[in-house]
Amino acid sequence: MSRDQIFQHPRAQIVDFVFDESVAGVFPDMIRRSVPGYELVVPMTGLLAARRLCRVDGPLMYDLGCSLGATTLATLRALDALDESSTDLAIHAVDSSAAMLAEAGNGISDGRVRFIEADIRDLILEPCDVVTMNWIMQFLPPEDRLTMLIRIREALKPGGLLIVSEKIHFEDSQQEAFSDSAHLDFKLANGYSELEISQKRSALERVMILDTQNAHLTRFHEAGFGPARVWFQCLNWVSFAVSA
Repeated sequence: MSRDQIFQHPRAQIVDFVFDESVAGVFPDMIRRSVPGYELVVPMTGLLAARRLCRVDGPLMYDLGCSLGATTLATLRALDALDESSTDLAIHAVDSSAAMLAEAGNGISDGRVRFIEADIRDLILEPCDVVTMNWIMQFLPPEDRLTMLIRIREALKPGGLLIVSEKIHFEDSQQEAFSDSAHLDFKLANGYSELEISQKRSALERVMILDTQNAHLTRFHEAGFGPARVWFQCLNWVSFAVSA
């Protein structure tokens, strides 16, 4: 695993963060050292997805914003563990970054997985059983988020499942300050310098726009989904399981 050193040296100008070749090459290290609970959320997402997929015939799952395919791989492994590695399963793993998909294709060789380079907002969704979006909504323009959820809800079959993980911000300023400080300590403890943290935060400022937990729950309801459950939270990182 290559170590993330993208923001190690001072930069005269900080440009917006993009998922290019430099990020794709260090992404596993970057996300593990930056996202509290990542190594629990991904396999649990795979397990939750697999529980739904193994109950239907000809199951189809979309892994939207798949990056290097960690959620896709976790789902395949969970199905194998459940002795449900059906040959009629299809997973469409979608990302707009060619660099991320190239790395994903190198790591996953499975005929049940189809990698698709596309902006998820433009993708025509087929009727499906599971959709996963781990840390993706926060990178969509806020005005596009409800429309995206409506399209997902319309594509999900009855009983289908949407799994969403996001970084959130808190309405309570003291809780926000506590979580932000603890997250800073988490990254420092994982070997990032204050310079790296500061420069990456500046690069993400305009492209990663956070919602509150209530905003997410309200939007799920407005999109026509059934119950939405929080199944994981660590500081300001939250995962939802949303019924179609």
